[in-house]
Amino acid sequence: MFYPQPSRHARFRQSRVLIVGCGDVGVRAARGLLPRCRVLALTSQPSRADELRALGMVPLVGNLDDASTLYRLAGLATRVLHLAPPPSSGRTDPRTARLLQALARRGDIEALVYGSTTGVYGDAQGALFDETRAVAPTTDRARRRVDAEAHVRWWGRKQAVRVGTRASILRIPGIYALDRVGGDPRERVRRGSPALLPLEDVFTNHVHADDLGRACVAALWRGKPQRVVHAVDDTDLLMGDYLDVVADLSGLARVPRLSMAEAHATLSPMQVSFMSESRRLLNHRLKAELRLRLRHPLVQDAFR
Repeated sequence: MFYPQPSRHARFRQSRVLIVGCGDVGVRAARGLLPRCRVLALTSQPSRADELRALGMVPLVGNLDDASTLYRLAGLATRVLHLAPPPSSGRTDPRTARLLQALARRGDIEALVYGSTTGVYGDAQGALFDETRAVAPTTDRARRRVDAEAHVRWWGRKQAVRVGTRASILRIPGIYALDRVGGDPRERVRRGSPALLPLEDVFTNHVHADDLGRACVAALWRGKPQRVVHAVDDTDLLMGDYLDVVADLSGLARVPRLSMAEAHATLSPMQVSFMSESRRLLNHRLKAELRLRLRHPLVQDAFR
């Protein structure tokens, strides 16, 4: 339990949680919050209102690219889960800046959790490290996340002084689940998307979507102010070995291997960028501070 069970007649005293960017992970987090909490979901698509309402959430239509649509967010929730991505171009994240500006109009938020990415570290050449490592983004995609993190930290420090708000950050790796659209690792294997040769391969990090949703909920109640937490599982594999495990457990053919030179010649820049960064992340804070017990500590567990 992350929060007390409210009585049937005390709905007004329920914790109110706002989820910004309520996609697959947001929905999984909402399932862990309902019905003990009143969950509001911000969406830029009016067509999703019925879907979110059917899931038990209160839909709010607003666009992080339009500050005028965000004014009413102030004071609606006591906890905020921010999972919305930055814009697809540039080196900054004005969306996060607009959201935080809107939320600051009423200073009654107890906790804010921002879902960032492990890509902020850049290429660590396979090093094993914890959250104290300095960021070193090498792509604009990662730089936008670093900018968003800076906004969250600055806002969190200011709100902590004013009303005691706890702002924390989850750094998230590749998200997978066998029922996740666009996140089923078997799809990449079926497509035959290549991996690097073993001597040139990179370490990758992963988390099951259900465990990530649970981590988001835990951070809303247990996240420490100004704290970064690696939301990663215990899998410690090179990318090619990870895909081989998926193939073997699914009864599929293993993906082909190629050299980095061949990757540059045949794959898109985006694909090559993911194959050029190697890091291994420790998750002690996830387990000790958020007290999260992973249900899928290894990728093999998802296939059992």
